[in-house]
Amino acid sequence: MTTSTRCKTAAELFGVQVSPRNARDRLINTAIDLCYRHGFNAVGLDQIIAQTGVTKTTFYKHFESKDALLVEAIRTRDDWESSAWKRAVKRMAGHDPRDQLLGAFDVLDAWFNAPEFGGCLFINAAAEFPNPNDPIHQAAAGHKRRTRDWFCSLARKAGLRDPEAFADLYTATVEGVLIMRHVHGRDDAARMGKAMVERLIREFEPVESPSPDPNQSRSSPDRRHTSVPRSGVSNAPPIPDAPPPSSALPRARAKTRR
Repeated sequence: MTTSTRCKTAAELFGVQVSPRNARDRLINTAIDLCYRHGFNAVGLDQIIAQTGVTKTTFYKHFESKDALLVEAIRTRDDWESSAWKRAVKRMAGHDPRDQLLGAFDVLDAWFNAPEFGGCLFINAAAEFPNPNDPIHQAAAGHKRRTRDWFCSLARKAGLRDPEAFADLYTATVEGVLIMRHVHGRDDAARMGKAMVERLIREFEPVESPSPDPNQSRSSPDRRHTSVPRSGVSNAPPIPDAPPPSSALPRARAKTRR
């Protein structure tokens, strides 16, 4: 006798404790689960209504169309996932923002290897509704933008240089490992991404100013600011901060003394 393991619902997966209060909430929860497992376009409105256990009349009391339901389903999933994600990162990495930037990939690793994993619902929604003006696409894109802004805030709290640029590269890494897991089937995608982020953090570490040389006399003249006579000939040539490469220097013609 074979037994099948029941996959958790989205509400269970994200730790939502409140039971649906009314038919509207049940419709949203059902749409989230069905569309995540089977796809937004593959699931029909009649299937959502039947599994929820309501009538079409009840459905149209709350939503004017299937698309309107899907927008609310994506927004609800956004709320659940964003809150659960931050809780999980803090639980794994603590409160230090730099540790959280790395810990996010530990959370991804756990998700990637869970039976409930079916890709990123927001990427799926944006792909199935590619028109950027479509309300469903916009709801999915809004989640992605807010997540990227959270990464930026963590980088800023961690004291990294150029948090905006860091957030762009970090987000590209997150989205990349999602594709590596979902499309390429790589269970270790998050671990690869974490190694990349460790190098990325080092690259954006603040640059420390060099300490002054205690042996340099305060009274030493700064020859870089030596005045040049009006004739254009300097009594003492200025000393550059760093010598240019030899390939950049003009070749001087050798003069033979006679």
